[in-house]
Amino acid sequence: MSVPEFDLAFVPAYGSAVAVAPGIQRMTVNNPSPFTFHGTNSYIVGTSSVAVIDPGPENEAHFAALMAALKGRELTHIFVSHTHRDHSPLARRLKEATGALTVGEGPHRASRPLHAGEINPFSESSDTDFRPDIVLGDGESVSGDGWQLTALLTPGHTANHACFALEGSGIVFSADHVMAWATTIVAPPDGSMADYMASIDRLLARDDRLFLPGHGGPVTEPASFMRGIRMHRRMRERAILERVKAGDRLIPDMVKVIYRDTDPRLHGAAALSVLAHLEDLVEKGAVRTDGPPALLGAYRPA
Repeated sequence: MSVPEFDLAFVPAYGSAVAVAPGIQRMTVNNPSPFTFHGTNSYIVGTSSVAVIDPGPENEAHFAALMAALKGRELTHIFVSHTHRDHSPLARRLKEATGALTVGEGPHRASRPLHAGEINPFSESSDTDFRPDIVLGDGESVSGDGWQLTALLTPGHTANHACFALEGSGIVFSADHVMAWATTIVAPPDGSMADYMASIDRLLARDDRLFLPGHGGPVTEPASFMRGIRMHRRMRERAILERVKAGDRLIPDMVKVIYRDTDPRLHGAAALSVLAHLEDLVEKGAVRTDGPPALLGAYRPA
């Protein structure tokens, strides 16, 4: 089994609705960054009566493009996979303009309580104002004219992350849980590595044929790709444990070695990913630290 082969060949078509499967169009926001790749993908599902999945950030050009693409069609539901600001804020304007109902797992929350003195580094990137009109539990569905979307709760990237399965199609809108272009950021306290790995296993138990993610192009072989993601995470965990056994006590020292070939702009996120793994390793009893695991904590072998 090998680590996943990432696909960077995606070409965004800003302002245009691109057909990606029968009854599904993709629209990409012009908000590229090291964390969003070429931008956030919104999806329009259905024909005459439709749903939008992940309307995106507050972006005037994208709002205008969505409204143009929806002209002549009734928008009944706006699905939000999770409440990071590149995915959910435009839901408010879209709801006001169309009267559509918003759908999601729930409002933003951290995966665990903040430790004493801890500051959430993702507070500015979180949409804490979003409150879905319809709250979906795992396996619950919303139906429209010719479509039915079922929530697959996949905490890990955030506590309220959900993928949506288009029933009868073998297609899952995987948002930021599984993406073809890169691994998912799992950063405490918003994210949880234990939850993320359990969510990967949860989707591996299914038999879907295509994932349409929140950034980049489709995942065309989901099962083998997710097995690669799982292997990659396990290899990363082993690398962190090896650094601790080799004498590295601080997360920045581990990042310098483990992520030496990674864009330095991503080292802050890498440090949080290492923390996520260390939280899991401490919980498993493989690593020790004084007090709760923290970015500035010191770690030692158990």
